[in-house]
Amino acid sequence: MKTLIKTALLASVLLTVFAQAKSSNVDFLNTGKANPNLPFSQIVKAGNTLYMSGQIGINPATGKLAAGGFEGEAKQTLENIKRTLELHNYSMSNIVKCTVMLTDISDFKAFNAIYTQYFSAPYPARSAFAVKALALDSLVEVECIGSL
Repeated sequence: MKTLIKTALLASVLLTVFAQAKSSNVDFLNTGKANPNLPFSQIVKAGNTLYMSGQIGINPATGKLAAGGFEGEAKQTLENIKRTLELHNYSMSNIVKCTVMLTDISDFKAFNAIYTQYFSAPYPARSAFAVKALALDSLVEVECIGSL
């Protein structure tokens, strides 16, 4: 069931991107800080919509997951989103939707406490769900959609 939901979500995003690509410019935004070995863009700008790749709590200084367990990773994840947006001259205020993936749904309350340090009311729309595992054994991943 989880795989079906993830597949449907991905298909929906891809259909939107492709539909917008037919009627507008699509820009694949990457900075020199992007890992060239990873097969995805930091942000895809299609028309007035920004599609961010999922972020995990990798500390850019060490290339490893942030220390501090779930809270450390969650803060670093949101810092990575903020930093990526700012590198492309956008901000957290451009975000209109977040999808949060947690390896332990009991971290939901702790995530909310951290999330509200990065977003303010009116908050972006948001989905959150538990997943079996995430890349690099991270505990949280967040992907965002923004609007210009």
